[in-house]
Amino acid sequence: MSDTVSFLMTPNPVCVPTDATLAHAAEQMRDHNIGDVLVVSGRILEGIITDRDLVVRGLALHADPLVTTVGSLCTTRPAVLEPDQPVEIAVEMMRDLGVRRLPVCDASGAPIGILTLGDLAVERDPESALADISASPPTV
Repeated sequence: MSDTVSFLMTPNPVCVPTDATLAHAAEQMRDHNIGDVLVVSGRILEGIITDRDLVVRGLALHADPLVTTVGSLCTTRPAVLEPDQPVEIAVEMMRDLGVRRLPVCDASGAPIGILTLGDLAVERDPESALADISASPPTV
């Protein structure tokens, strides 16, 4: 078991530009079987948008998914991790902030990975129900 975020994170996160539509973000989530995409301006992280955001902040408020941009609905300036930080910091941040996903950025602010609650469960508590669910193959 490694002590740093870089060991547990999923590298090369899916990113979309701030002007991408909600429909495009949803397609990326579907195509990559993920529940979030990172929102970037150039290479710099601007925010994160989740499948729940698409429903609660978008569809439930009648936003047009073909016109509304991710930049207008994403969580801006999300908490981020650095790859060399201890995993315990990630656990504390998730607990304190009530989030399930944390982007991992390099020194320039470019996203290089994402660490999820499922990643932590698989590594830290492999016998847990959450670890079992997280390690299961995706359903279609």
